[in-house]
Amino acid sequence: MKKVLTIAGSDCSGGAGIQADLKTFSAHGVFGMSVIVSVVAENTSRVIDIQDVRPDMIEKQIDAIFEDIDVDAVKIGMLSQPECMEAVAGKLKQYAPANIVLDPVMYAKNGCPLMNPDAIDTLIEEVIPFADVLTPNIPEAEKIAGMPIHHVEDMKKSAEAIYRMGCKNVLVKGGHAAGSALDILFDGERFYTFDAQRIDTKNTHGTGCTYSAAIASNLALGCSMQEAVHRAKEYITTAIRHSLAIGKGHGPTHHFYELYQNGLKNGAEINNGQ
Repeated sequence: MKKVLTIAGSDCSGGAGIQADLKTFSAHGVFGMSVIVSVVAENTSRVIDIQDVRPDMIEKQIDAIFEDIDVDAVKIGMLSQPECMEAVAGKLKQYAPANIVLDPVMYAKNGCPLMNPDAIDTLIEEVIPFADVLTPNIPEAEKIAGMPIHHVEDMKKSAEAIYRMGCKNVLVKGGHAAGSALDILFDGERFYTFDAQRIDTKNTHGTGCTYSAAIASNLALGCSMQEAVHRAKEYITTAIRHSLAIGKGHGPTHHFYELYQNGLKNGAEINNGQ
């Protein structure tokens, strides 16, 4: 069985963060592991408080995984402070894992900040160069690239600017734009588009976490970057289409819809060469 590690914050309401990642890993038939960098008291409506884990404890969690278990992919989510980012970057350099998916989480679905604004420079300098793929949404891409994004050509320009910061691929997600849910992947040479019909629902809590965790799962299963994003796009679209009206705010996506309907198939198909 392939093994995937998530390094992120914990969402006690279960729709985002570590909890969403582990559900997504399970739905893809990979073994999920976690390093918690922040404990977030949040629900579908608001973030109440954040308690960051000490940098040395983050490092020890990462050591505990890598000294014992082979890791096939790493998904990195919420990194709230520069010290946290430096701790993670140091361990990425030490262990050099393959298939690093970095989701630069800056805000919760309700708009509450999850990253110290002063930490963006550290993210760019210390963490982004390790990413095999960076997965910002439009507001995050605007912050990282330092430019406004109004249309598809702006998405492409921001992807090019972010690529020059050292990551191998950039996936700018269009969920915050008007029209269809168009995402653009740039590998340094070519642009690839992944389009889906926009689904009219408020229940999108944890979509970014889930999408990036699905990409990491598919990379661990042996997919190319383009195929991993394609499969993850299909997965998150289904999860949103069948999202759950849980809570009073933005409810979660349905991580296990396909599993409940059809049984476990994604990992088996890839492993059987189908």
